[in-house]
Amino acid sequence: MAEPGEQLPEEVLALIFRHLPLRDRAAAARVCRAWAAAATCSTVWHNTNISCDCELEGMQPQYLSACLDHVQNLRLEFVPSREPSRLAAIELLTALAGRNPELRGLCLECRGEKRLFDSGRDVLDAVHALCRAARALRHLDLRRLPFTLDDALVLQVAHGCPELCSLFLDNSTLVGSVGPGSVLELLEACPCLRALGLHLASLSRTALEALAAPDRAPFELLALRCACPEDARASPLPNEAWAELSRRHPGLAVELELEPALPAESVTRVLQPAVPVAALRLSLSGDTVGPVRFAARHYAATLRALEVRAAASAELDAALEELAERCVGLREVHCFCVVRPSVLHAFRTHCPRLRSYTLKLTREPHPWRPTLVA
Repeated sequence: MAEPGEQLPEEVLALIFRHLPLRDRAAAARVCRAWAAAATCSTVWHNTNISCDCELEGMQPQYLSACLDHVQNLRLEFVPSREPSRLAAIELLTALAGRNPELRGLCLECRGEKRLFDSGRDVLDAVHALCRAARALRHLDLRRLPFTLDDALVLQVAHGCPELCSLFLDNSTLVGSVGPGSVLELLEACPCLRALGLHLASLSRTALEALAAPDRAPFELLALRCACPEDARASPLPNEAWAELSRRHPGLAVELELEPALPAESVTRVLQPAVPVAALRLSLSGDTVGPVRFAARHYAATLRALEVRAAASAELDAALEELAERCVGLREVHCFCVVRPSVLHAFRTHCPRLRSYTLKLTREPHPWRPTLVA
């Protein structure tokens, strides 16, 4: 009787196995010799998602270890409050640092709540070690890591990963510990960087000028989160610096996320007319109508996504209608308060590229699901 793997070429099996969860790949490797060869083929492991909370339990260490060399882009999920999940993530990152210098991309995603007063030092130490070893790293995404990121990590990335193309540090920490100086050093050390996510306090006018330098490679995305006290005290970024940056990189998209920690006077400093805002997320404790009107009048050419979390009011409805009339390139709008029917009509009428929206006319149980436009 022919073995199962002999019915299909190895490259076809590998194409199938690359879409399987980690545990299913391991099970396939135990079926027969042909399946084992296909399940450990490098193409199966180029882009790998691993959940430390469920997939690694019962996994054969020698199987996973043999495949780590082939991982090029890894998305690693873990639950920081669960010790086995946390330890598995640290062990996996440490193993990668020891045997996979060719890693290209890493995205860390925490699920659930972290432990109370948890600094995440053990996890961050493993990330440090990986950045020291993986000099070919090009993409690092720490947005879903709920620990305080600091200058030491940024400098490690800057000097350990010279080919870096994207770095996202705009996470949900309540303390901003990445200073403008380390970001400037990062920009100087990584000339290929084209996407960057930061807290507002980590950015400076000098950094904007460095990005606008004549010899700089095209820069595509700047994501700014304004959510901690340091962001509220950040130095203003002048409109002329944004204007020069936009002229130098006409394809630049800026994503702004303004959280309740940002007072009204800081909001007016952040929302400069020349910022090429493509996505604006407003969750302010104070006035929201003003920022929506400002966006309508200054970001009409660039705005593609809007998210608003505010109390319902006639003033907000009017501001949203004005924005719909002006920002005709919008693809998404999500408003997490009840709006009047004319708001929905305005977006459906004036925004032909709209692909999804959350615009509720009556109060509904949460979570509110977006409506997809056919």
